[in-house]
Amino acid sequence: MSASDVCSSDPREPAAAPSGSSRLARLASAPAKLWVGLGLFGFWIFIAIFGTWLAPHGMGDMVSSQVFAGPSEALWLGSDHLGRDVLSRMLIATRYTVAMALAAAVLSSAIGAAFGLIAALVPRLVDTGISQIMDALISIPSKMMALLIVAVFGSSIPLLIVAAVATYAPGAYRIARSLAMNQAAMEYVAIARCRGEGRLHIAIVELLPNIFGPVLTDMGMRFVFIVLLLSAMSFLGLGIQPPMADLGSMVRENISGLNQGALAVIAPAIGIGTLTVGANLLIDAISSRRDG
Repeated sequence: MSASDVCSSDPREPAAAPSGSSRLARLASAPAKLWVGLGLFGFWIFIAIFGTWLAPHGMGDMVSSQVFAGPSEALWLGSDHLGRDVLSRMLIATRYTVAMALAAAVLSSAIGAAFGLIAALVPRLVDTGISQIMDALISIPSKMMALLIVAVFGSSIPLLIVAAVATYAPGAYRIARSLAMNQAAMEYVAIARCRGEGRLHIAIVELLPNIFGPVLTDMGMRFVFIVLLLSAMSFLGLGIQPPMADLGSMVRENISGLNQGALAVIAPAIGIGTLTVGANLLIDAISSRRDG
């Protein structure tokens, strides 16, 4: 196909909008893992948003004289190692776990996608330089990089988010760059160049909409990884610091009650597990339906 043929035709055809009945049919045929994932993930998002108002006690309120008390009518999940209400602490702590992981995942994917689009459109020498820097960052184990950042600069919520972004943005870049490179070789990009469109227009208008779905799926996976990373940091004592707490730090501070089967350590661990499992199931179901 000649350049004039490419410039005179646009291979993209507008897709027909699905009807309401087809949407309902697709919804009805959704796999069980989609509903399970949506239920688990949606539950924890709801708790992250409204948990502070639902908590019957403050995060630091000592409401029981007995440590690691079992569940009761007053304390549904019992008490922790200081006699605080485990349920109230979980309802409040969830917002830190979810909000930090979500912020870091969005920033990681946004930065990775931005550099990936740049690499697909700039001269090869610049692309090579960006890729080598990202490869060097990827070669550092995630937990080691996060521990190094926190050890040097101290622990705070903004710094924990920065550590997670620095850890996972290079991987997001590799995914976005690969997708953008494939799209940059398509005819519609050549047509845009023939029209005299600039690189910024091609990146935002032409390439970004066509890689947005896979990048969004990758962001969901990174959310799961970041939840586990931040929880591990908190378990090591390098994450959220008292008097605040996230689910990982709740496990750490109550680990002495594990041999008693205390809900103070079991409940937040189950919370981390169900949050990540729910997100995984939801991402997997959405990816399967899109690929199908």
